[in-house]
Amino acid sequence: MPNKKQSKEVKANETKLQRSYASEITPKDAGKTVFLEGWAADTRALGKINFLVLRDISGEIQVTAIKGTASDKIFNLIKEIQKESVVSVKGKVVESRQAPGGREIVPEEIIVLNPSEAVLPIDISNYSKTEMPKRLDWRFLDTRRTSISPIFKIRSKIMRNIVDFFDSNKFININTPKITKLGLESGAELFQLMYFGKSAYLAQSPQLYKQMFVVGGFERVYEIGTVFRAEKSNTTRHLTEFTGIDFEMGFIKDENDVMDTVEKMLKYVIENVKKECENELKILKVELKIPKKIPRIDIRDARKILAAKGKKLPEDEDLDADAEKIMGDYALEKYGEEFVFITNYPFKKRPFYHMKPDNDKKGTRSFDLLWKGVEVATGAQREHRFNILEKQAKEKGVKLDPIYAEIFKFGCPPHGGVGFGLDRLTQRMLNLENIREALLLTRDPERLTP
Repeated sequence: MPNKKQSKEVKANETKLQRSYASEITPKDAGKTVFLEGWAADTRALGKINFLVLRDISGEIQVTAIKGTASDKIFNLIKEIQKESVVSVKGKVVESRQAPGGREIVPEEIIVLNPSEAVLPIDISNYSKTEMPKRLDWRFLDTRRTSISPIFKIRSKIMRNIVDFFDSNKFININTPKITKLGLESGAELFQLMYFGKSAYLAQSPQLYKQMFVVGGFERVYEIGTVFRAEKSNTTRHLTEFTGIDFEMGFIKDENDVMDTVEKMLKYVIENVKKECENELKILKVELKIPKKIPRIDIRDARKILAAKGKKLPEDEDLDADAEKIMGDYALEKYGEEFVFITNYPFKKRPFYHMKPDNDKKGTRSFDLLWKGVEVATGAQREHRFNILEKQAKEKGVKLDPIYAEIFKFGCPPHGGVGFGLDRLTQRMLNLENIREALLLTRDPERLTP
């Protein structure tokens, strides 16, 4: 039998209020006593009425203390609270036409859990003119802005829906090393480091490992992980460290099977983000367009289209940023689609392991995916026949590493795959001017902190 002291403790715990979030409270809750925690986004003293705006991850709510109704302690405390201090509030919900959201809290108790310094190093209002470098220096403050946090709620939903898509389409998640002995792409893009007296590199792609475990019997694999590129590119779309979304699938007929899977994935993700992030998209003023059928244009035809629009590209050259923009506009105008696949890139511009078409030894069974005129993914059917792979490597002047060569000698199925950047996907989806808006902490040629 519990003693009297224990009974009182149980009763006290039973009556303790659970934390409510700002967005959960509606005018229908009028009369209820609620408990909230968050940051003091703003305080205002207007003679006989003092206001505190409490912000949490879900949004904001107004706390209103009227002199003579609220206790003097609470009324005076609101005037003293520094902005961005962490506070807790207990009070009654009141319906109010004047308050944002049609409801406010009349406080019965306010506690400052942790005060903020009076002067913030950056402006975190939605009218902030603080420039990007300074914002990145104080990113943990910058993300408190109600115009910034929706980006990361949406990014989180993008990732979750991508995982759900892969899981429902028989892909197996793999996690591969990020310290490697070799790279399959350009050596100029590799970060070199010492590994217990040996030379090693930060992974620029999980390409080797994706192929290894398709061959390993998994058939379909994907990875979401960190990718490193030692490119000295100071642009609004490049990073030296980013989150890669890579998948590889075996037993394909050709590269069209890979593009079909990419298309299905994008439809699934965009459709679900549109449903699940309605409020966040509204805040960011973004209207998502779900693709119906993504056009596929051979790069030779793309060159003709570009030439007709005054943009001439040499025969063996890749699309530059200007050409991508023109093709994005063309796809929207002709097909009503924001996406377009550009296919059959020249072997001269593609890695040695991209398969060549039987009837076109200069091309490859490869593609880039453009979204709103910017490349967001690169993919291809891989060459799985070792004798041809070896020949293509020699043609490129590449010496096949034994680790890579061995995976093709014991039964390798026809396969292909693609690599996305989660950061760039988020940037394009939300129409962000700079890719640095789409990830929390940036690594580029100029930034190594925080």
